[in-house]
Amino acid sequence: MTNSTSAASLTRRGFMAVTGGAAAATLLAACSASGGSNGKPIKFWNMPWGNVKFAPLDKKITLGYKPSGSLPAATYQSVQWANFTTTFSSAVASGTGPAVSSGSGTQAFQFAKQHKIAYADDLLDSWKKNGLYDDFLPGLIDTMKTPDGYVAVPYNLDMRVLWYRKALLEKAGVTPPTDWQSYLDACEALKKIGVYGFGIASGAQGNGFQVLVAMMINNGGGLFDADQKPNCVTEANLQTLDYVVELVKKGYMDPGSVGYSTNNAYSQWKAGRFAMGIEAPGLAQQVAGDVGPDMYVGDPLVSASGKKGTLSFPNNIMMYTNTPSQKGSEAFLTYYYKHMAPLWTQNTGPGLPVLKSIAATKEFQADANAAKMISVWQPVCKTWAAPGGAALFANVALVDSTPAMTTFAQSVLSLKATPKDALTTLQNTLTSQLK
Repeated sequence: MTNSTSAASLTRRGFMAVTGGAAAATLLAACSASGGSNGKPIKFWNMPWGNVKFAPLDKKITLGYKPSGSLPAATYQSVQWANFTTTFSSAVASGTGPAVSSGSGTQAFQFAKQHKIAYADDLLDSWKKNGLYDDFLPGLIDTMKTPDGYVAVPYNLDMRVLWYRKALLEKAGVTPPTDWQSYLDACEALKKIGVYGFGIASGAQGNGFQVLVAMMINNGGGLFDADQKPNCVTEANLQTLDYVVELVKKGYMDPGSVGYSTNNAYSQWKAGRFAMGIEAPGLAQQVAGDVGPDMYVGDPLVSASGKKGTLSFPNNIMMYTNTPSQKGSEAFLTYYYKHMAPLWTQNTGPGLPVLKSIAATKEFQADANAAKMISVWQPVCKTWAAPGGAALFANVALVDSTPAMTTFAQSVLSLKATPKDALTTLQNTLTSQLK
C-alpha cells in the first residue's frame, strides 16, 4: 500500500499561487448531481493520488453520499497534476472552484492567506463526538493548526524512509544499519562489491533535497525556527551535511546522482547499483519486477546526536468559503472519511492512511513495508516546519520542490560548496523571498 509515483509527488506538494487570467487545466471524470441550496451541489475535487483504480473508486464513494434533509448532494471532479496550481488558483479566484478538495500539501495554507478557506474547527469538534477525531494517527491533526484555526484535515501521508535491498546487503555480509555509523560501515562493505549505499537522485526531477532535509530532521535540525522563519545555518544541520559530505567523498554515492531524476534512481535500484537509500513509500512498487520483493524498509537511524526522525508530507483535504452550504461541506466530509477505507483496502495506492482504523485492517497489514512505515516511522516524522514546530504554514512553499532547494542539494552533493556555504546561501535565498 503506497502512494503513486514519486515523479508526481514532486508536483503535488510545491504550491505557488498563480494570479491574473491563467487558463485552467482540463478537469476529468466530471459527474453532476442535484440537490442542496438552490440545487447547487457540494463540488468535491480530488487529485489522482493512486493507480488507475483510484479515481473510479473514489468517484463511486463520493456519489454514494446520501445527504440528510435539505443538505446538498456531491459531485466529483478528478483534477490532473499537470498545471493543477493554475486550475485551482483560477477557479478559486473566479468563484467557480470546489467546495471541498485535496491538492498540494501547502495549498490550504496559501488559500487561507487569501481568505478562501473555511476552517475545519467545527468539523473537528463534531468528530470528537463521533470518534473520528481519535482515529487519526498521533500528531497529524496538529500539523493543520494555525492561529486562526485548522485550515484542513489530514488525508494521506507521504514520508521519506530508509529502504534497502536485502540480497545485496547479504552479499556484502552486512545487516541493515541502525545508526549513522553502521550506515557508513554498510556503505563501505557494499562499495567492495561495486554497489552504492547512498542512493539518491538530485536532478531537477529528483528528490535529493528532500533526502537532505530528512537527514537534518533525523539529527534534530531542519529549516525553520519556532517563529516560522528560515534558520538553516545551525549546528545540527552543519553536522548532518558534514556526514553527507563524508558519504560522498568515500565514494558511497553514485557521482551521476547529482543530476539523476527519480526514474534514473529507479533504474539504478533495478540494476542492483543502489542497495540503500532514503526514498518515498512507493519505492518497491516503482521498482517492481523481480527486484520489488527484495526491497525492505529499514528502521529509523539514530543520528550523531542520538535522535531519530524524518521528513513527512501530510497531504490534506480542505473546505472553501465558496460553498452552497458549510454544513453540507462538513456533512459530506464526515461521510467521506467514514467510507474512504476501500481506497486502501482495495490497493488503489493513495499514499499511507491517516486513520488508525484503516492502518489496522488485514488488507493494509498484509504489506509489511507499509505497516512498518505507520508503526515505526510515522511516530518520528516531522514536517517542513521542523525543528520549530509541527504545524505547516504558507512560507514552507519556499522550500517545497523549489529551484532553491534543488540548487542547495546539488551544491552539497557535488562538493562545490561547503556545508556552511550551502546553508548560508539557502538561508539568504529564503529570507529574501519571505512574504
